[in-house]
Amino acid sequence: MGRRALKKIDPSLDLSQHLLGPEQVPRPWDAGAVFGRSAPLEVEVGSGKGLFLRNAAAAQPGVDFLGIEIARKYARFAAAGLARRSLPNARVLAADALWVFQEVLPVDALAAVHVYFPDPWWKQRHKKRRIMRPDFVARIEATLAPGGTLHFWSDVLEYFQATLDLLAAHTRLLGPIEVPEFPAPDDMAYRTHFERRMRLSREAVYRAEFRKRSNLPLGPAEAAGG
Repeated sequence: MGRRALKKIDPSLDLSQHLLGPEQVPRPWDAGAVFGRSAPLEVEVGSGKGLFLRNAAAAQPGVDFLGIEIARKYARFAAAGLARRSLPNARVLAADALWVFQEVLPVDALAAVHVYFPDPWWKQRHKKRRIMRPDFVARIEATLAPGGTLHFWSDVLEYFQATLDLLAAHTRLLGPIEVPEFPAPDDMAYRTHFERRMRLSREAVYRAEFRKRSNLPLGPAEAAGG
């Protein structure tokens, strides 16, 4: 299911506090320079229209959110949504997520990583373009803080199962932990716009959560791999 056309952005809207380019990202990473404070940081890979960022930032003002979107027009649209709601704890970075994870984000820095409905690249010869591949999942594990979580959702069962196998083979993340589906209390109470479209059309959504091992002794569930 392809992306729909975007609505026009109000040209008077100031995006400077919510939209970043690669040249504006401090290296080494400096949360204070980006958000003006030190707080738990969660990263979304492929922010699309920005529904998750808006809802999450509004619901958790004590957490900072960085959305990464490779398509600049979508990055601008998501940033505009943050600017309209004056959400100071969220930014959108128009960049390649693999570059950000490899070159920008430090080890043990993230409270969570969110990957929702990535492009499945259906054709066999194109599957190497999938974002969930060995080098990327290894960087996710490295950048997660101990106890941090990876949230992965897809509407493609083959991609979902392949990613679970990939995580089992190339990381030591604990999981998969099943994520139940909850009724949406209102029309925009979905994790992403894509989830909304899938659920309203009664299509399946596959969800899993993974957790990075902490330095504490494992509990019974963790020792069992759950």
